[in-house]
Amino acid sequence: MGVAQRMPWPRFAMWLGLAVCLGMLDLWTKHLASTQLDLYRAEPVTAWFNLRLAHNSGAAFSFLSDAGGWQRWFLSGAAVVIMGILLVWLKKLPANARLLPVAISLVLSGALGNLVDRIRYGYVIDFIDLHVNGFHWPAFNLADSAIVLGVVLILIEGFIPKAIASTPSN
Repeated sequence: MGVAQRMPWPRFAMWLGLAVCLGMLDLWTKHLASTQLDLYRAEPVTAWFNLRLAHNSGAAFSFLSDAGGWQRWFLSGAAVVIMGILLVWLKKLPANARLLPVAISLVLSGALGNLVDRIRYGYVIDFIDLHVNGFHWPAFNLADSAIVLGVVLILIEGFIPKAIASTPSN
């Protein structure tokens, strides 16, 4: 069995372009939220969804948000390293890969959007507020959604095919 051809530069550039476009969409929606919403004031959209501008100086679920400022540069550095690893991974994928490039592009776009916020402002702009029966999920943004979806797709790519491939056939 031969070695799979690695992703050619035009295809790599296409996936990278997708990540940049999604990152720009994230930044645009954050700009809209910042200019149209009052900080921490809920604007109901549905019975379970508000737009609520929030500034998160920490990581997921506001982890490290009260750490005194060093977390801005630590989290920014971690994002740059992770993005570098993802770029190398993306470039080394087989030319015929389909799901994994989408997943990596989603994670890259989210990391890019949140990195730009963290460097520019010292915090990440969140504005999506989901809630049920008085319980509010921590506010998030499109970048966070892209990261979560990308990670789920990576897990699907990594685990589901192997489980199906290892199923004995009759």
